[in-house]
Amino acid sequence: MSLKLFELVGTDASRPFSPYCWRTRMALAHKGLAAESLPWRFTEKSALAPHGSEKVPVLLHDDRPVVDSWTIANYLEDNFPDRPSLFGGEGGRAMARMINAFGDIAVVGGIFPLIVADIPKNLAGVDAAYFRKSREARFGGKSLEEVMASRDTGVVAFRKSLEVMRQTLKKQPYLGGAAPNYADYIVFGGFQWARVVSPFKLLETDDPVYAWRETLLDAFDGMARTSPGHEVQVS
Repeated sequence: MSLKLFELVGTDASRPFSPYCWRTRMALAHKGLAAESLPWRFTEKSALAPHGSEKVPVLLHDDRPVVDSWTIANYLEDNFPDRPSLFGGEGGRAMARMINAFGDIAVVGGIFPLIVADIPKNLAGVDAAYFRKSREARFGGKSLEEVMASRDTGVVAFRKSLEVMRQTLKKQPYLGGAAPNYADYIVFGGFQWARVVSPFKLLETDDPVYAWRETLLDAFDGMARTSPGHEVQVS
């Protein structure tokens, strides 16, 4: 069996930073599966075109492409049923679909304006230029620095947006219950993305979400914590 994973990197090929690739990294580790990392950069569209995608993650299983982090998680669950379950059953899979939307909108979407001008610092010239042009267009022509200028107040709103998650973690150690599952990896992917590309501190140390993030940084023999990135201290 051969597993290979296209992952977004910048100037440092050992520093994968896509939140969606980190979802897949954690899912593979949960399943006890090892995948060869294939570093990929924003402007390398031609490398993914043969696999029917323009963005990562793309998982190759014996050269068969599986595209999109949610699709990959379901593929791993269905094709490796003898490995630990990512969802804990169909009910858990259905709930994780909602968490997947929460992870996209509240977590990745909430973090993005807080770190956006830090991301090009991790990229080579051509990729930094591509990122700046494409993302500034999304913000109606505002510079990345303008978008990020209010992050000291924006982070307060972001923390408030996590209240449902916070209340859950006061009653159980993980979103998945007594042990982490794919629901946790969905949300954690956003925090790990931020840790890799930006020194900005997202959480207070007395926040249950902070404690939860700490446990996942240490999961799988510290796979996420030992990946190159910034410290995750209190702001």
